Amino acid sequence: MVFLLVVFALTLYSVFKGEDLRAVLRAIITVNPWYLLPGIAGVIIFIWGESIIIHYMFGTLKIRTKRWTCFLYSCVGFFFSAITPSASGGQPMQIYYMRKNKIPVPVSTLVLMIVTITYKSVLVAIGLFVAFFQRGFVHRYLEGILPIFYLGVALNVLCCIAMSILAFHPALAKWIMMKFLKILERIHILKHKPERTRRLAESMDQYNATALYLRTHGRVIVNVLIITFLQRFALFFVTWFVYKAFGLNGAHIYDVVMLQAVVSVSVDMLPLPGGMGISENLFLIIFKGIFTAGLLLPGMVLSRGIAYYVQLLLSAGMTLFAHLTIGQKAADKI
Repeated sequence: MVFLLVVFALTLYSVFKGEDLRAVLRAIITVNPWYLLPGIAGVIIFIWGESIIIHYMFGTLKIRTKRWTCFLYSCVGFFFSAITPSASGGQPMQIYYMRKNKIPVPVSTLVLMIVTITYKSVLVAIGLFVAFFQRGFVHRYLEGILPIFYLGVALNVLCCIAMSILAFHPALAKWIMMKFLKILERIHILKHKPERTRRLAESMDQYNATALYLRTHGRVIVNVLIITFLQRFALFFVTWFVYKAFGLNGAHIYDVVMLQAVVSVSVDMLPLPGGMGISENLFLIIFKGIFTAGLLLPGMVLSRGIAYYVQLLLSAGMTLFAHLTIGQKAADKI
């Protein structure tokens, strides 16, 4: 939390240093609020989209879950991803709450790994498409951020490859986990316990069985990719609605949405909570030709405020609700 607050303070300083805050507020007050509502709806669809994927994948594995509970899992993931570097905290916390509902850890781990792979695959597809087939777009808007953009694409590609190997080569995943356990025992972080080794081996066998099922049901992965694509673009469209809320015209919807997608590709793997700081500054660089003078900073504040901070507050509230409700029935019975 200290790290998050420090990054937030530095972000405010870097963005608003030397700016007229009153002028920014005056510009924001003049927007058409009816255009902001679909932007907020896009955030809700973004979170809801992942819950649909989780519910769908659990269903294919014969695990019964309620749609509302899956929405809570999704909120938990987005909240902890938003406040941890490289979004590293989301999946572990989702697994924790799924375990409270008696969902086996190997199954939830693999399902969330597939969710992450498809999530990042959409970013990779966008990044590669822009890099190789949109050279005019790149030269027009991205000249000032090309190193960060290419770094973001490369990191997402490497992440997808690594996670795909673990997801679809379970024998290797089992070997890594068993080897890691032996290392922890050798350096005396864990005591050697045959029972622990046996349980880990059984868990990895369950992981293997789930991975085998998904490998032989390619249609499931295709459906997840389609849903993920729609989910991601629901969030990218937030900036377009902000653009229209200021009464602006002239920019094509494709340029606005794809520029926001480029920001996501660039910052997704960087070790900053929610891409905080770098996202705001990239926006100010590449949207300079989209938002007219005096509206660039207010546009960034509204776009980032809806896409990140509204998402953060909504998922925080739902995470608190999840913490108070998930697993309580089982605990009451005990």
